[in-house]
Amino acid sequence: MTPTQIAPDVRERLIVALDVPDVAAAGKMVADLDGVASFFKIGLTLQLAPGVEDLIQSVIKDGKKVFLDYKYYDISETLKTAVRRAAGLGVSFLTIHGPSVLIRAAVEGRGSSPLKLFTVTVLTSLDAGDMTEMGYSSHSVEELVLFRARKALEAGCDGVIASGLEAKKIKELTGGKLLVVTPGIRPLGSGADDQKRRTTPRDAILAGADYLVVGRPITDPKGMTPKQAAEEILAEVQSAFAERA
Repeated sequence: MTPTQIAPDVRERLIVALDVPDVAAAGKMVADLDGVASFFKIGLTLQLAPGVEDLIQSVIKDGKKVFLDYKYYDISETLKTAVRRAAGLGVSFLTIHGPSVLIRAAVEGRGSSPLKLFTVTVLTSLDAGDMTEMGYSSHSVEELVLFRARKALEAGCDGVIASGLEAKKIKELTGGKLLVVTPGIRPLGSGADDQKRRTTPRDAILAGADYLVVGRPITDPKGMTPKQAAEEILAEVQSAFAERA
């Protein structure tokens, strides 16, 4: 399937994680994926990199979208101010973290801007053993994810970051009112890397995920270019959406 056969709305469901060494590499990746990917995640890897704000503005000015994955977590007033500044940059998605009081502060900071806020449930690089070490031994990963999803909805959040393994139950629990952004995506045959609760693009979409975040399978693919890797994933995503419909 060629890039021109991928529906525009499907293209926006793939978010490419720019977890690359520096801003120059990120800019090159955006250019290499021109015409295929239109949504990019900028996270902690580039947070303090020189020129990152210019990169964000450049991507947005070029008509593409930015998911700012900074996982804001602080006292209410500080969080509110940080979210307000992110909204001013024109980013489309922003991650926050914490209890309902912080989510509500973030919603207030977002104001009337179109910025969508997502709370982190449980990182896809963590499993039950990690949760036990963090003091959550009385709850399974799924129970914690669903609890946080319900609280996010009650506090006015737009969606959650969650594994494809929990996407279906999140949709059921919230009546489809929360968007689900799913990282930890690994196409068949690709390495697991540090992702413990991973899913394929097809399985995540069929489970109810609305957006997929894909990093290394696109930015560091084996035996193909990033553009070719993105095209293959997009074809799988489009097919899964058609099947889901």
